[in-house]
Amino acid sequence: MIGWLQGRLAEPWQQAHRCGVLLICQGVGYEVQLTLRQWQRLPEPGADLGLHVHHSIRDDGWTLYGFATRQERDLFRELVAVSGVGPQMALGLLGVLEVDALVRAIVHADLRSLCQAPGVGKRTAERLSVELRRKLQDRFTGLVDPLEGDEELATGAPSSPSGPCRDEVQITLAALGYEPLEIHRALRAVATAGLDGAAGPDDWLRESLRWLSRAVA
Repeated sequence: MIGWLQGRLAEPWQQAHRCGVLLICQGVGYEVQLTLRQWQRLPEPGADLGLHVHHSIRDDGWTLYGFATRQERDLFRELVAVSGVGPQMALGLLGVLEVDALVRAIVHADLRSLCQAPGVGKRTAERLSVELRRKLQDRFTGLVDPLEGDEELATGAPSSPSGPCRDEVQITLAALGYEPLEIHRALRAVATAGLDGAAGPDDWLRESLRWLSRAVA
């Protein structure tokens, strides 16, 4: 498997919505797809270029996807592991959001930000948040401040719902148009008011909506 390539940038290329480079490494030319953001930041042809590579092998051919950092490549691999998210959609997500912003959007169920990417609708954004939220919190700990996502655990405040219950409430509120910070504050307020952390998602959703309606009144 190819994990890294370093060589001379022969030429950038763009075909419809796909873009990449022809990279010459010791006399061999490799076509590597890139995110639009990285493609727009390429140096001039002839410059040295190194890329972390995801090597995809399928029955219809081999494809190389290149990234400036290992962190970006690792996030790409997490994205394409989600049902319904292919390489082009994953490149699109990484093309409109920096790694730290994309991780936070998934962790906090920020559907509005996720839907900026080409081809990403509300259902796909919801699926990304449900399937990757916990995994990205664990894997990209340096990008997600625990005070943003689970402040109650850091401060000793009453616990809000956890696991699937929290995910369901967050995604439902996000689908109703509430921002991640509003949702986080609502959950903390409801927890502080005394709702049991073991209560079901319907209870948390009802009390959160009640708090939000008062907060914006």
